[in-house]
Formats: sequence, structure tokens, C-alpha cells
Amino acid sequence: MRLYLAVFALLAAVHCEELFNGDQVLRIHAESESHIHALKEQSAVSRHLSGKSVGRKKCGKKRCTTRRGDRTLRKIVEKDRFQTLGDLRKQWTESGVETSRATVHRRVLLNQKQRQKRLTWATEKQHWTVAQWSKVLFSDESKFCMSFGNQGARVWRKTGEKEMPKCLKSSVKYPQSVMVWGAMSAAGVGPLCFIKGRVNAASYQEILEHFMLPSAEKLYGDEDFVFQHDLAPAHSAKTTGKWFTDHGITVLNWPANSPDLNPIENLWDIVKRKLRDARPNTLDELKAAIEASWASITPQQCHRLIASMPRRIEAVISAKGFPTKY
Repeated sequence: MRLYLAVFALLAAVHCEELFNGDQVLRIHAESESHIHALKEQSAVSRHLSGKSVGRKKCGKKRCTTRRGDRTLRKIVEKDRFQTLGDLRKQWTESGVETSRATVHRRVLLNQKQRQKRLTWATEKQHWTVAQWSKVLFSDESKFCMSFGNQGARVWRKTGEKEMPKCLKSSVKYPQSVMVWGAMSAAGVGPLCFIKGRVNAASYQEILEHFMLPSAEKLYGDEDFVFQHDLAPAHSAKTTGKWFTDHGITVLNWPANSPDLNPIENLWDIVKRKLRDARPNTLDELKAAIEASWASITPQQCHRLIASMPRRIEAVISAKGFPTKY
């Protein structure tokens, strides 16, 4: 019996030596690797189809800041709420968070609840046509300063000349300014209102009575329209809501912190850019320059801005509620 086993083992060894000589070893090894790889692929596909694929990395862009970094930014903002976006980014970078201006903008302005409301609102308005948006009378307030349209003066200088006296310009810490209310639609702009003092519910209703209604009369005549304003306290006061009800005016629901959805913001930018050329020296000159710039806005410009509303809506949806380029 032992003899038979020894002969069998010898024959098997000789057979294996012949089998795995030369190219056969490589071929068999390659075939084995291919077979194993195929089994792995089949296993991965099976897990995906069965919904049992676990432990894999998530797709999409990685979040560029931590929760701790976001808290640091909030503290920076709370120290001085009048800082520019560039100042906020600089301080945030100095604290150890390297990021873009767009990220700072997103983190400062909108929390998760506000983003969700913007996204819900945009989804509801996704199928509105330009004709429907043309029925909306958009409104807003804006502040204008004596410092060249609130934009600040610019200087031409070379590298290293930043602190040269010739490149420095004194500025007024608290320049004279005016607050202005205005309205626009696809047909053009309405009359401006220069606001005196703080706006409360009573003073805002005076603005509606003496400036909003004339704007609607000018731009819509006897046609129906929908009025838009943001969620400022004077706008959302109960007495203001009653004023609209008493006058039979429909108010468009509006998401908080959404200047990128209001086309009148673009008109304010146009006026402020023109003020840089006018350079008023007194408050009266500032008001006159604002009125002249506002009056120069054409119905064609307004119609183009209203026609951008569907694109603005799509941009909010694509950004999942975050601020957009508008």
C-alpha cells in the first residue's frame, strides 16, 4: 500500500512540474487573476443592485470648513457687523481657515433653515413664466452715501506704494447718507421716496400710500399686480398686512435674506456706479444725482432683469438654496 502511494506521489510531482513549466505558469497565473478580478467586479455590482454597498466614500465635493471654523466666523461677524466680505475673509484666514469669498458669503448669510426655505420657494416658482413675473411690482430700500456712491475711491499704485502719502486719501468716518425706497416692474421704474428717520410700520404704510400706489398706477394702470417686499419688521407688521388687505393688494411670499432674487438690487447697483462719476458734494446734490440716475433707467433694462427671474430660480435650485451669482 505504501509503495503504491509513493509511486502516485512521484507521478503527481512529475505532472505538476511539467504543467507549470515556462509560459504555462504565466498563463495560468494570468487566468487566475482575471477570474478573481471578475468575481470581485461581479460582487461589487451585486452589492450595488441589492442596495448592500456599504463602507464606500460619499460622492460630491468635500465640505471645505469645519463646524468649529464656522463658529469662529460667526464670532468675527458679531464683533463688527459692518465689515466687508473681504475683511471677513481676511480675518477668517488669519484664524486658520483658508477659503474663498463665495464660501464666506454662504456661511454668513444663510443658515440651514433659510436655505431650505429658499429652495422650497424656488421649487414652487420653478414653472413661472416671464409673463407671470411681469405682473410683480418689486420694491426695496437702499442706502446711498456721499463717498462716491458708497463704493469708495480707488487709487492707481505700484507694488510697495501702499503706504505712500500720495496713495492715501482721508475719508469721513460717518459720511452723510440718505435712505431711498423704490419700485420697479418689467414696464419701468416708479417714483423714488427719500426716507427721513427710521422706518416703522406707520411710516412704511405712508410710503405705500404715497409712492407704491402711484408706482402701481404708472406701471400697471387698471391691471392686477402682485406686490413684493422683503421681511423687514415694518413690512411684516400686522398693521401693514391689514393695510394690504384693506386695499385688496396681493403680496408675494418672499424668502428671507434673498437679495439675489430681487432684480431691483441690480438697479441700485446701476445708480451707485453712476454716482461715482457724478461725485456729489452736498446732500442735495446727492439726492439730485440719485433721481437723475434713476430716471435714466429704461423700460428695456427693467424688462431684461425681469426676464432673468426664471434663471435666478433655477440658480437657487441648482445651489440647493445657497446664494447665487445674481
